[in-house]
Amino acid sequence: MSDLIRLSEPTLLFRHGQAMEDPRDGLSLFGPLDAGKPYGVRAGVIGSRDSIERFKKWVRQIQCAISSDPPHPYRPPFPGFEAIFRIPFDPQPRVEIEVQDKELHEALFLDDKHHRVFNTVEVYSKKIVKHIKEEEVEVDLWFVIIPDEVRKYCRPQSTVSADIRLKAVGKMSTKRAATLQSEPSMFEEENVDALVYQYEAHFHNQLKARLLQYEALTQVILESTIAPNDFLNPFGYPKRKVDAPSTIAWNLMTAAFYKTGGRPWKITSIREGVCYIGIVFKQDERSGDPKAACCAAQMFLDSGDGLVFKGDVGPWYNPDRGDFHLKYKAAKELVDTAIKSYADKWGQPPKEVFLHGKVRFDDEEWLGFSDAVPAKSNIVGIRIRDDKDLKLYRKGKYPILRGLAYIRDKSTAYLWTKGFAPRVQTWLGKEVPKPLLVDINRGIPDIETVLNDIMALTKLNYNSCMLADGMPVTLRFADAVGEILTAGPITSVPPLPFKHYI
Repeated sequence: MSDLIRLSEPTLLFRHGQAMEDPRDGLSLFGPLDAGKPYGVRAGVIGSRDSIERFKKWVRQIQCAISSDPPHPYRPPFPGFEAIFRIPFDPQPRVEIEVQDKELHEALFLDDKHHRVFNTVEVYSKKIVKHIKEEEVEVDLWFVIIPDEVRKYCRPQSTVSADIRLKAVGKMSTKRAATLQSEPSMFEEENVDALVYQYEAHFHNQLKARLLQYEALTQVILESTIAPNDFLNPFGYPKRKVDAPSTIAWNLMTAAFYKTGGRPWKITSIREGVCYIGIVFKQDERSGDPKAACCAAQMFLDSGDGLVFKGDVGPWYNPDRGDFHLKYKAAKELVDTAIKSYADKWGQPPKEVFLHGKVRFDDEEWLGFSDAVPAKSNIVGIRIRDDKDLKLYRKGKYPILRGLAYIRDKSTAYLWTKGFAPRVQTWLGKEVPKPLLVDINRGIPDIETVLNDIMALTKLNYNSCMLADGMPVTLRFADAVGEILTAGPITSVPPLPFKHYI
C-alpha cells in the first residue's frame, strides 16, 4: 500500500450552523459559534499609566473596521469587535491598576536573573491577586501591558548592562538553591532566598504559573504591539517589526473572546463521542535530577473545549535516548483523570480516545493508558512529529498543497499540514513545506480517518485567527504548557481550561 492523496480542507462551524474554511470568513459573515456574554468583555488592565492609556486608545480603535495593510483580496479586513463577536467591549476597563515606573525598574534591572524575573512578575501578580482577594468588581480577563524592556530583560538568557544594573539582595548559586530545596538550612532567611530560584527566569511563563491557583486569566501584550508608532528608532520607523494592525486585532480579539468564555468556532467534521489527548512532557530543571520531568495531558473534545491535567513529576526522561516515557501507575492516573472529567461533562465515557505523542508509546505506559479507559472505549496511540527527510516540490510559483498526504502503509503516513492553501491564495510557512510523520503506534484505526482528524485539529488554535497551524492543537502548545507547569513549585493544580495556559 503506497498512495499520494489530497485531503480536503476541513471546515469550521459558526453561528446559525454555517460552515466555512477560514475563521475570518465565518466570523465576519455569521459571527462566533457561541453567543458570548451579553455584557461583553469585563476587562482589567494593569501597566504603567502610559501603557493603560495606550491600551484604551487601541480598544477604541478596534471598535471600527481596520483594513488589511497591504490590502489582501482573499482575506477580509477586521470589521470591528462588536461587528464580529456580537458583544460589546467597553474601551473603559472595569479595573485599572497602575504600575509605577520606580517599582518596575527596581525589579527589572537587578543583576541576578532569577531575582530580576521573580520580582518583576511580583510587581504585576501581587496587584492582580490583591484585587481578586479584596475587591468585588469581577474581571473576566486581565490585560497585562508590559514595556518592551520586560521582554528584553526577563528571559532565561537576558543580561542587564553594567550602567543600569542594580545589586540583588539574597543572591546564591543555583546549585546551592537546589540543595536547599531538598535539604533546608537552619537559617530560615536562606530558605526564603532560595525560593526565588525555584521559578523559571521567564516572565510570561512564571506569571501564568503563579496565577494558576487563583484561576486568573491573562493576556500579556507588549506596548509596542498595540502602539508601534509610539516607539520609533532614530530613522523614524517602529523599533520592532509587528504584524499588520488588522492581523493584531484579529488575533488578540479572537483570543480575548475565547478566554472570556466563548467559542469562536468548532470543527465541523469531528465525530461525536471522540476525545483527543496530547501527552506533554517537560524536564524539571529545578530538581537537579536529569531524569526528572513533569507530565501533563491536554484533552480536546468534539465541542472544541480543551482541558489540561497535570500529572506527577518523576523520572520520565531518558538522557541516553532523549525521550520521555511514563511508568504504569503515572500513565494510568493521568488518563484516568482525563476520562473521568470527560464523563462528568457528558454523562458517559468517550467512545474513542486518541492519544497523541511525539514518541512511540512503550509497553508499560500503554498498559497504564489502556487500563484507565473503559472496556467499551476504543483507544488509539499515535506518534506525530516533524519530518525533515522528505520534501516534495512542484513546478510553478507556489509550493505543494496543504492537505497532501503520502500513505506509506496502513499505519504510517506523511501529512503536509503546511503548504499552499487555495482559500487564502498563499502558503502557510516561510520555507519549503515539511510534512508531519504520522505513525499509528497502537490500535488499528483507518489511516485516512487519523489524517483527517489531524488536519482538523490544526484549526483549533484560538490564540490566533488564521486558516490553520502546522501542528494539531493536541501537540501545538505542548512545550508552552509544559514550561508553565514547570515554571515554579506548582502543586495541586486542578484540571483547568486550556485558556489558562495560552
